[in-house]
Amino acid sequence: MAKAIESRARLWRRAVTLAALMAASLSLYALAQDMGKWEIHDRTRPHPPVITPGTGSTQETAGKTPSDAIVLFDGKDLSKWHSEGNVPAKWKVGNGYFEVAAKTGTLTTNQAFGDCQLHVEWASPDPPHGTDQDRGNSGVFLMGLFEIQVLDSYKSETYADGQAGAVYGQYPPLVNACRPPGQWQTYDIVFHGPRFDADGKLLRKARITVLQNGVLVQDNVEATGPTAHKARPPYTPVPEKLPLSLQDHNHPVRYRNIWIREL
Repeated sequence: MAKAIESRARLWRRAVTLAALMAASLSLYALAQDMGKWEIHDRTRPHPPVITPGTGSTQETAGKTPSDAIVLFDGKDLSKWHSEGNVPAKWKVGNGYFEVAAKTGTLTTNQAFGDCQLHVEWASPDPPHGTDQDRGNSGVFLMGLFEIQVLDSYKSETYADGQAGAVYGQYPPLVNACRPPGQWQTYDIVFHGPRFDADGKLLRKARITVLQNGVLVQDNVEATGPTAHKARPPYTPVPEKLPLSLQDHNHPVRYRNIWIREL
């Protein structure tokens, strides 16, 4: 028993040391990106940390996650999420995916995030049902405030700033890059959240870039404020990090392979 405890303690110390080294490396690299601090081609300039990149998904199989990402769904359980009322997640978990359980409410991450790179894969129901906004509707909410619309927009019409790939109610996607219902689709999102000073004054608006299925659909757009239905709410002071959420719109939309890299 004593040897086992000692072994676990040793592993813990190694993990803490590794985490500290990685944090220091990332901090050092952030300094290295400051153009004003270094001569061109300066060989003393710190190098970026080395990671193992992820691999692409197929329709049948989810890809591998980058080694420095936080996995939010590993294909097995929703332990990193909760449902409204801070209760265990109520959405349905299947074979490598999870699915909206109608009328159970929004799904929210336990952890808060701010500036990030987010990868989400989703599939609308097949066969399709309904029209317009009543067709495979869900949404990815950055900081719980800024929605990237999830919708079956394959050969289905709705208002431009409400179709798949839209920053909901603000920016239509540059193109409709949707795949047919039932096929897995990807969102790769780069998000920089808003900033406020100590008095609550807005210093920086949120900015969002989205690639849908590898195609640029939002090019570093500046959010006018939180997204909403038929409304343009103003910015109000919020922390730099808030949980990510997925919308229950009463449609059995599926999700898989969700990971995030904090920036």
